[in-house]
Amino acid sequence: MPAVPVAGSERFAAQPEPLAPDTRAIGEVDLHRVNPDEVAALDPLTYEVVRHRLAAITEEMGDAIKRMSGSVVVTDCNDFGAAILDETGDTVQVGLYNMQLAASVDMAVKWTLHHRSSNPGFGPGDLFLCNDPWVGGGLHQNDVTVLAPLFHDGELFGWTAAVAHQVDLGGVSPGSWSVDGRDVFWESIPTPPVKIVENGRLRADVEDVYLRRSRVPKLVALDLRAKIGANNVAHDRLHALIGKYGARTVKAVMKRMMNDAETRVRAKLAELPDGSWGAVAHQDGGRAGDRAIHKIVLTMTKSGDRLTFDFTGTDPQVDGIINCTLAGLRGGIMPVLLTMLCPDIPWAPGGIYRAVDIVSEPGTLNNCTFPAGIGKASVASAWATQNAVSETVAAMLATHPVHSRQLMSVCCGTWDLTLLAGVDQRGGGFVTMLCDAMAGGLGAKIDGDGVDTGGENCIPMGRVADVEINEFSFPILYLWRREETDSGGPGRYRGGVGASSCFIPHDTGPDGLHLVVSAPGKAVPQAPGLSGGYPAATQHDLLIRDSAVRAAFAAGRIPAGFDDMGGRRDVVPPHLETALGTDDVYYTHWQGGGGIGDPFHREPELVAADVVANKVSPDAARHVYGVVLDDQARPDLDRTAAYRQQARVERAGATTTLTISPGERP
Repeated sequence: MPAVPVAGSERFAAQPEPLAPDTRAIGEVDLHRVNPDEVAALDPLTYEVVRHRLAAITEEMGDAIKRMSGSVVVTDCNDFGAAILDETGDTVQVGLYNMQLAASVDMAVKWTLHHRSSNPGFGPGDLFLCNDPWVGGGLHQNDVTVLAPLFHDGELFGWTAAVAHQVDLGGVSPGSWSVDGRDVFWESIPTPPVKIVENGRLRADVEDVYLRRSRVPKLVALDLRAKIGANNVAHDRLHALIGKYGARTVKAVMKRMMNDAETRVRAKLAELPDGSWGAVAHQDGGRAGDRAIHKIVLTMTKSGDRLTFDFTGTDPQVDGIINCTLAGLRGGIMPVLLTMLCPDIPWAPGGIYRAVDIVSEPGTLNNCTFPAGIGKASVASAWATQNAVSETVAAMLATHPVHSRQLMSVCCGTWDLTLLAGVDQRGGGFVTMLCDAMAGGLGAKIDGDGVDTGGENCIPMGRVADVEINEFSFPILYLWRREETDSGGPGRYRGGVGASSCFIPHDTGPDGLHLVVSAPGKAVPQAPGLSGGYPAATQHDLLIRDSAVRAAFAAGRIPAGFDDMGGRRDVVPPHLETALGTDDVYYTHWQGGGGIGDPFHREPELVAADVVANKVSPDAARHVYGVVLDDQARPDLDRTAAYRQQARVERAGATTTLTISPGERP
């Protein structure tokens, strides 16, 4: 049945009004404040030293999470985030990890400040746990945030936050990705901020309620302690910083960081011409069996020193798993602003947001209302929002001779989710999300190719776990993991190529493994090109049922391709939950980055080099790039010029006649 509105749920989606500058307390909590004169009086040397120390603290938080976690998703793939915020919940500094996550924690902090300051109240040594994307702090329920208020001399000085993806928090399907789901009740329970640590002591009752929902509670418990530990490290370092420079100086630096970010981003915007740019991001299928195409529409307008992101025209939320809340929408905007517009500006989202307006109607794909399904929000509507924002921001930057050097075409257009569960090689139960798709192709630059398998622009420190780590940790055996030919978007500057993985269950029980796949981008390319550049290839996943791989192993051969495997090949739809038998092979091929510029403008020598390196096929070299190669894969410049000229003539003649009746507007 369709999702039915739930009375009272609006309390968790309502964003508090900004506090007046002279507000001294909220509920039972006194706020530590400084006045603008103290911010202005900072000497430059102290400001730079303390500013860089705050950035270093977020990196230390990340190190603490990685060292304490037992999840490959965290330790080897860096799917987590860390942030420092001021007393009112404005974000002062984010780390270089998953910026989608870090860009949403301010919402959770502000909600906690307004709804928990009196009942139950909080003080030194208290920490809150939250995985409610309507409140904030994460994009879907698997993103669990631990928020820690920092006190100095009895006043709330600021906050720290650590957030990481948990591999399973309950729901109908392993990994909490219910591809058949129609609303949030198929998924993990969203938990608004609850006090998990009180006066420095972990609350066993709250932890038990939290862990009881998971199929891997010990792993989730370890990650919980990792996030608590990261906050403890941050508080130790912040108290030491306050002890050295004084609370008022450190707070003044925090305020100055946000002011500087605002001032500098406004100055950069003022250098760009006013205008509007549009983009439409598509997703194929909201759940298993859904063959519809769902769209997110964006019109970005730059006026003076402000940006407005207007999502009017976006499709209504769907009965499925691809919706995202306002936290996901904001998580789709901020990573693009940080990496493309603000790479040379302090990464203080609390200041950058002051130059940004967001127009979005509740009840739509990227601003859904409870109880819409949001299990895949982070890599569905939030990611699609990011694609649209990337496209429009890049188009804006392309108008400036200097700032255009910072633009990048859309990176890997979506995440090819592969989730496995079952009995591992040690006889215990396991659930994991493989993060091989972290090696997506980066989009092309205005003056160069995208980085092949370079990662994701929203996770600058993202990594792919080594094949050996995955094989050691989980009962699978890789046949290959390799870059894929023709996966990068063609253009004068080619998008970075994506890659593929191919594996078979290994050393597990007779029933094999449980496989959940959620990977749109099969019907519609999701990494479009810019300025005449082509999109990256679509995703392509296969199941080879009842393969002959083990027979090949027994004969001393390693299959190098599908023709060596035998069996039956099934094309995998965007959403699928199935058994992966002991002789079944799974192949997943994720996307590259979009290209920039007409492929016919690419230097023939570069195309030839791509063919030799297997980045581009000979067929694509001829028919997409217009390059004629000889038997040695060397470009024939005369024949190439003639071929391209003829193709341009044919392009010019490929027109469509449009008949306009009297009184109609074209």
